[in-house]
Amino acid sequence: MQNKIMELFNLFDWVVPGCLGDREHFRAYYDEPLKQGQRLSAPERFVQVAHTRKKHLVSVLKKFLLRRTKEETIGHLMLGKEDNIVFCKMSAVQKRAYRRMLQQPDIQILINKDLRCSCGSPLPQVECCKKTEPNGIIWSYLHRDSPDGCAMCPFCLVLPCLVKLQQISNHLELIKPNPKDEVEKQKKDAELAAAVFGTDIDLVGGSAKSENFMGLSDSEHCGKMRALERLLSLWTQQGDKILLFSYSVRMLDILEKFLIRKGYCFSRFDGTTPMNARQSLVDEFNRSPSKQVFLISTRAGNLGVNLVSANRVVIFDPSWNPAQDLQAQDRSFRYGQRRHVTVFRLLGAGSLEELVYSRQIYKQQLSNIAVSGNIEKRYFEGVQDDKKFRGELFGICNLFRDLSDKLFTSEIIEMHGEHGKGSETEATGIREIVDTDLFGSQENRKSSTAATDTDNQNKSSTVATDTDNQNLVDLGIVYAHRNEDVVNMGKKNGDEDGTEETVQSSSEELQSKHETKHTVKAKSSSLENRKVVKYDSLEQKRKEFSCVASFMGMDDLNFSKWLLAASPVQRSEVLQKYKMKKKRKCERNQN
Repeated sequence: MQNKIMELFNLFDWVVPGCLGDREHFRAYYDEPLKQGQRLSAPERFVQVAHTRKKHLVSVLKKFLLRRTKEETIGHLMLGKEDNIVFCKMSAVQKRAYRRMLQQPDIQILINKDLRCSCGSPLPQVECCKKTEPNGIIWSYLHRDSPDGCAMCPFCLVLPCLVKLQQISNHLELIKPNPKDEVEKQKKDAELAAAVFGTDIDLVGGSAKSENFMGLSDSEHCGKMRALERLLSLWTQQGDKILLFSYSVRMLDILEKFLIRKGYCFSRFDGTTPMNARQSLVDEFNRSPSKQVFLISTRAGNLGVNLVSANRVVIFDPSWNPAQDLQAQDRSFRYGQRRHVTVFRLLGAGSLEELVYSRQIYKQQLSNIAVSGNIEKRYFEGVQDDKKFRGELFGICNLFRDLSDKLFTSEIIEMHGEHGKGSETEATGIREIVDTDLFGSQENRKSSTAATDTDNQNKSSTVATDTDNQNLVDLGIVYAHRNEDVVNMGKKNGDEDGTEETVQSSSEELQSKHETKHTVKAKSSSLENRKVVKYDSLEQKRKEFSCVASFMGMDDLNFSKWLLAASPVQRSEVLQKYKMKKKRKCERNQN
């Protein structure tokens, strides 16, 4: 399941026709209640109905679905992963270009579609005189062969306008003409770029595609590249290996020039890479210590590639489909990984990319609820495919909102106070990320051989972290949090004890979100305590696993393979025998 709960029905109905009823039954009995129950202000009865339907759906799926995740099977053998979401401040030129794009006639006709028509008719503009926009640069190009418009007008403009906003959020060079396009499209793109750049056109090298190497590789006018520049510098000094993902081939070209300018040794993998050369590139990166960065297309390299030598993953631009970004991360977070993996997803703060990520949260939560039976926190008012509850996520007006002066995501998730109250509040999430991910990585890498480091090392790490944290803030990283602190928060369906209480407490907590504010110090302290507990628990599980493996006369690897092949009955028998032996040993020691 990647985008909608109905995808689950499509898959199961194809494999086992009729196992989930017909389409309308599934939609009415499962799909709608689960979505309505996840709404932030949903009545308590909706939440309870959603909880009941969720349990029923999971019980039905168990009859046909055998699902084994890494966390459930070989999680104790994995070295771990942290998924960090980093919000980078757009440059001043990017912000101005973003606002000018929102003011273009092509977008304004979409924003104002529901307003009453100016001709005096009671009908909205979209049903009266404003179906077409001849003055729009994008509209005029799309309808160059049909000046009266098309049957979809003006909604045919939605996708092209979204693409332009994403390009501006990513890098200003992307909105310029692509030499591979037809001549007429290049002219229209140049015209649109000139309108969007306005008085800043000379700062970005004009409206035509730049061939200037120094200009393309410069990070001055791209907020995310400024942050990336600093992160790469820190990581390469520590001997880390980095995977750098982008879904745009043109963005990969820009990043390639940036890496060349900075002197990094890198490889590249995209859709144009010959099939017979791909595995050799992967093997070379895993084998060679001199290879520092692997530049990869998110769509071409997010499946079937094992890059276990990398311990840093950067997702430069978010995808609408959360599964693509998650699959990209798992190129290094997989069996055989050599070090703890840290993921940094870079987002343009106050841009469309924030909304893309918020929808990713929503989709991930629906998937966890429907497939795994998790209890997820309710952050959003929006309900997918429901025009009555578009909330802050859905609908055309939300897509084309001006978010450039606010942090949309932080306001919803409430991991910080209001944006702009002070550098201490804004930097807190960054400090938590930097403390453990930039300078704490060395401890993670050595934890298996040097579990007890001296206090002096920790103190020096903290001092370095504070300095570097300020540098990152200066470079425009305004907010950060961990994705696992937002998604996958609740108990799984199998934890029956206290389930109802969890639902109730989750509801009360979220409905009173504007009444309780935790201090920055308390949040930081609780986060550190949670990390220590999680680390101790993981170490304990690993030791216990090794003890059971020794009891069976196997090493950890062979015992793991045996577990995957063993039946539940065989596993239970081994566990009972091990516990009995452990109990007898304790009794002998007491005597």
